[in-house]
Amino acid sequence: MNIKVRNFYYLISGVLAMLFAVTHAWNGQSAVLPALDISEISMDTLTVFTYVWHIITAENLVFGITFIFMSFQSEQSKTRFAAWMIAAILIVRLMVILGVTEMLDISALTDTFIDSIAIVIYVALIILGIRMKKKQSGQGQ
Repeated sequence: MNIKVRNFYYLISGVLAMLFAVTHAWNGQSAVLPALDISEISMDTLTVFTYVWHIITAENLVFGITFIFMSFQSEQSKTRFAAWMIAAILIVRLMVILGVTEMLDISALTDTFIDSIAIVIYVALIILGIRMKKKQSGQGQ
């Protein structure tokens, strides 16, 4: 059994997604969710806030595992559709972040800068992985 990384862009994307999952969960549990004034909102609202926050954490974890597995696939053409779908989800996620922030508090757009850059880099790595051509064995040597 010969396990070899076939697509380093997917491997890097997978590791980044796993890192994003960990930092997203940590940030949610340590900063965002405790900042909600529990006395001012119902338990139902707190529950919804918590699971919606962690849906993104779970998505990042699944994307990370998916890209790590895809990085080892010898037939990269079989992974392109999944990669395009994940890239599309990430682009829509960025559009929602920016759109909602702009609608609710345009002055807070600068607060989304780091997240936006991270998503753009992540999508760029995915697209580089999608565009990677299979090396022709024996040619050009």
